[in-house]
Amino acid sequence: MDVISNSAARYQRLREEEMSLDEFLALCQRDPMVYEGAAHRMLAAIGEPEMVDTRNDPHLSRLFANKVIRRYPAFAEFYGMEDSIEQVVSFFRHAAQGLEERKQILYLLGPVGGGKSSIAERLKYLMQKVPFYALKGSPVNESPLALFDPMEDGPVLEEQFGIPRRCLNHVLSPWAVKRLEEYGGDIRQFRVVKRYPSISRQVGVAKTEPGDENNQDISSLVGKVDIRKLENFAQDDTDAYSYSGGLCLANQGLLEFVEMFKAPIKVLHPLLTATQEGNYKGTEGFGAIPFDGIVLAHSNESEWKAFRNNRNNEAFLDRVYIVKVPYCLRVSEEVHIYEKLIRESSLASAVCAPGTLKMMAQFAALTRLKEPENSSIFSKMQVYDGESLKDTDPRAKSYQEYRDYAGVDEGMSGISTRFAFKILSKVFNYDSTEVAANPVHLMYVLEQQIEREQFPAELETKYTGYIKEYLSPHYAEFIGKEIQTAYLESYSEYGQNIFDRYVTYADYWIQDSEYRDTDTGEVFDRNALNAELEKVEKPAGIANAKDFRNEIVNFVLRARANNQGKNPSWTSYEKLRLVIEKKMFSNTEELLPVISFNAKASAEDARKHEDFVTRMEAKGYTPKQVRLLCEWYLRVRKSS
Repeated sequence: MDVISNSAARYQRLREEEMSLDEFLALCQRDPMVYEGAAHRMLAAIGEPEMVDTRNDPHLSRLFANKVIRRYPAFAEFYGMEDSIEQVVSFFRHAAQGLEERKQILYLLGPVGGGKSSIAERLKYLMQKVPFYALKGSPVNESPLALFDPMEDGPVLEEQFGIPRRCLNHVLSPWAVKRLEEYGGDIRQFRVVKRYPSISRQVGVAKTEPGDENNQDISSLVGKVDIRKLENFAQDDTDAYSYSGGLCLANQGLLEFVEMFKAPIKVLHPLLTATQEGNYKGTEGFGAIPFDGIVLAHSNESEWKAFRNNRNNEAFLDRVYIVKVPYCLRVSEEVHIYEKLIRESSLASAVCAPGTLKMMAQFAALTRLKEPENSSIFSKMQVYDGESLKDTDPRAKSYQEYRDYAGVDEGMSGISTRFAFKILSKVFNYDSTEVAANPVHLMYVLEQQIEREQFPAELETKYTGYIKEYLSPHYAEFIGKEIQTAYLESYSEYGQNIFDRYVTYADYWIQDSEYRDTDTGEVFDRNALNAELEKVEKPAGIANAKDFRNEIVNFVLRARANNQGKNPSWTSYEKLRLVIEKKMFSNTEELLPVISFNAKASAEDARKHEDFVTRMEAKGYTPKQVRLLCEWYLRVRKSS
């Protein structure tokens, strides 16, 4: 199906369907979703979760203590927000069960750029997925079940159509009351429409924002008289009323109240009766208007604290269901957020050098974490990402210990994802000749931006310290490894020679025999063999040389049996591979002829250099980045 036909088919699928009241009741009998409220429909739109057994993933098992966690495909790209999403879904689950949550305002509380608006947008999008049923012509999308009396009609409806009595607690709107009088009480004259909530048409989904402190009134929520209709109707006539308020439009759906606590308290009062009693008063003297929907609010922590500390607002505080939406504290998940943002921009095709996004995510996470006691904040960041530091940092604590010490507000401050992405945008466009990003430019741009932001002096020093103390040294180690492995691939013969010689020397040393070099005729006694072996072992800091030598020789003897008597590859035994690499690069000067971009002494060096650059490009770098990063690495190594 082509895209135009698909669009036309979607329009047809979402069109209103009209039916009689009898047909509606018959439909209720077949499908309970027809009469269920907004919370039920939201749950249906969210769908069933995927159950993830964290025991099967070492990283997740450390973070979630081997529990089985729920992940919702509807929120697949909300990285690192499992807890917040689970709380949001729990709100709808409990509201659908008829518990206290159905009378509460769902309130997302978090720092700027933490993802509150993204959750709200996703919930509004999901609200559109499942249709609702309303009286045709009703300006407030009221349920047809409001036509029935819960006490008198409830038992009959439950017996004949399976409609629970809890679903009959709807108030009939003033508009419907007037129509009922016109019909002489014959409810069969009402028609029912099946409608899909729509953000663009303001059907079942609405958004309200705080206006000016001095002139905003409750009409933004409850509507007001349409002065153009006063020519034909009295002011207190329901047909003279404009049902344009957020609560009117969002009945049977979802009302989003942006920055709710910036609004004057007088504006918020209709929300209390709407959520608690399922109806609210308009600005005129007619009856109450029904509301059977969800109120979703969000604002920053400063507004919430100011609101909470004002004793005049106590009636509200108990009617708010708070879901904290902190910043992401897991580096790998933060990287996924950046990847998603880049994917959705024209930078998707630009080269991003390995380690760039991770460095930005590390910096962001460090600014958001609470400084631990007797432990490095960098180690804490790694533990929060599910890493095990048993062998590398004995002072590192467990994930739960760090969390307990940090308290419930961790992640509510620090730099925002928006700030991080603005930094990345500058990094991608830093070089005037190519759109690409690399960690060296990132560190430079970060330092500049920290200065420009004019943070308090203490915070500025701390943020700059993160770059110099943690990011730069760790990146030097990373890029050194990248350069060395690209160099090694062209020098595998050199590595194999060291390996073969080491194994031979170690074998003779263990046997306590002299070794005669067949090429030079040179004789090595036990002391000479030991000196040669130590040349390889010392740069790697091998503590127990005797055991290490025995281990290597035993491995090689076993490997030869399966390799026609030949030594295995020097990279086949991880322990010795690392030792040889450290030996090869204990002196940076050995790298210089190949990785430097100076004029080459020979055609052979030039060829090796080109091979090296090609290998670095295959790893994800541009030629220009290879030069920049090699020069930076050599400069850092020289100064250290």
